[in-house]
Amino acid sequence: MRIYTIGYTKKSAQEFFEALRCNNIEVVIDVRLNNTSQLAGFTKKEDLQYFLKMILNAKYIHEKEFAPTKELLDNYRKGNINWNDYEKEFLSILNERNISSLLEVKYKMNFDKTCLLCSEENPDLCHRRLVAEYIKRFIPDIEIVHL
Repeated sequence: MRIYTIGYTKKSAQEFFEALRCNNIEVVIDVRLNNTSQLAGFTKKEDLQYFLKMILNAKYIHEKEFAPTKELLDNYRKGNINWNDYEKEFLSILNERNISSLLEVKYKMNFDKTCLLCSEENPDLCHRRLVAEYIKRFIPDIEIVHL
């Protein structure tokens, strides 16, 4: 089984939807804290939900439990904390939210043909990578693929 991640920054709508289509994505889990910003372009919540359904017949889920807190995100963006501190705090937040239960109950430990969405172009400094790695702790044989 594979779980995919994608960031939309510096991708055209064509590149974005083709990457999802070529990898047979059936579910996109939006892990952004804010999915309604004007800066989100074609990935604004209602637009993305519509495009995924019409172009790929894919399901859209906005999963705030996989998003950072506003405070954590603001501290990182303002340079008050570095990436290592952000990563530690974010993983602590996931533990506090009992994400393992969410994985079992809501997702039934099945992330096949699923893609985690965030804005960052590069997964190295993005919490979507951390979420995917966190899921891998509970499903060790899952492969993470960054689109």
